[in-house]
Amino acid sequence: MIKNLEKLLTSKSKEIRVIYLSSYIPRKCGIATYTKNLTNAINLLNPHDLAEIMAVTRPKERINYPWEVKYKIKQEELHTYLEAANYINQSGADIISLQHEYGLYGSQCGEYIIPFVESLKKPLVTTLHSVPDDSNSREGAILKRLIKKSDAVVVMMEKIKEKLVNKYSVTRKKIIVILHGTPDLPFVPTDAYKEKKQLSGRIILGNINLLTPPRGIEYALGAVATIAKKYPNVLYLVIGQTHPVFLQTNGEEYRNFLKKEVRRLKIEKNVRFINKYVSLDELIDWLKTIDFYVTPYLDPQQSASGALAYAVGAGKCCISTPYLYAKEILSNNRGILVPFQNADSIASAVIELWGNQDKKEKISQKAYGYGRLMTWPNIGLKYLDLFKTITFLKE
Repeated sequence: MIKNLEKLLTSKSKEIRVIYLSSYIPRKCGIATYTKNLTNAINLLNPHDLAEIMAVTRPKERINYPWEVKYKIKQEELHTYLEAANYINQSGADIISLQHEYGLYGSQCGEYIIPFVESLKKPLVTTLHSVPDDSNSREGAILKRLIKKSDAVVVMMEKIKEKLVNKYSVTRKKIIVILHGTPDLPFVPTDAYKEKKQLSGRIILGNINLLTPPRGIEYALGAVATIAKKYPNVLYLVIGQTHPVFLQTNGEEYRNFLKKEVRRLKIEKNVRFINKYVSLDELIDWLKTIDFYVTPYLDPQQSASGALAYAVGAGKCCISTPYLYAKEILSNNRGILVPFQNADSIASAVIELWGNQDKKEKISQKAYGYGRLMTWPNIGLKYLDLFKTITFLKE
């Protein structure tokens, strides 16, 4: 027992070489940003073997990737997946970290990832960004094969772990819950940041996303119309450009619909669209300005939200529909849950809390306290510990 413990501790003090398969910055994608933040955190703890990125690229994509991207997989070309697996097998990598979302990989339901993982001869840790309800669907079948080949599976919620156990028959010891990471931000009042952006005296609602119809922004607009009757100084910031994939096939259809809604509701003075992909520094500045962070998302099964995680980490008073991730992260009075597709409930929550600042402050403080568990240094340490444990057990 003592010898094994000594061996484990010795192994965990060693540097470890990890190759990460994911989308990657400067691609405008939530998982790309997630991977950049995660690898930054791990690099600080593992400085002699810095992260190596294997980036998945889309057709006709023209992106200049940073130096850490050592290899590229072409999304819709199967042979590049097999060549990538061969590259890894011949490398000195200790372990592979794979970020999984169905739209990230090629062919129907992203099934090109399966021949890749089935060709690997190195330990594999897979982070799941979504888990379908139906384990017998095509997506479910792909996920089962991916999990079978993985040495460990990371999810961001206890409820997703239970889903994998109960619906996918995955053994509990294979599933690790590691929360979505957030920047380590101070808990500060909004006044100075509002003044900096010339928004003093406004009640600021906001969300920061790549815009798509499942975001349900139209319901927040409906809420603003009601709030403005009591508080004419309310301002709703819709921050972020349209999702590039949606934009490619649908243009600005959704944004134009939202603008028509603003005109129909006569709230032009109460809504501002900031149509750009914001940097991390800009995102943090906007978070510090917002009084109420709103996620009126429409998909009840959504199991991750980097935007909501960042808002909780900043100690924002969050109002959200009860999709899976929101239900867990905003539980225990860390936020307010409202019914789906219900503008009146969003409006009522804002009006009540603005009139009861003590209650709003308690919610914000609870969110911020929970967010201390989610800072990227903590998340990076948990991932690094997992990588080292798996490589030790494989020896």
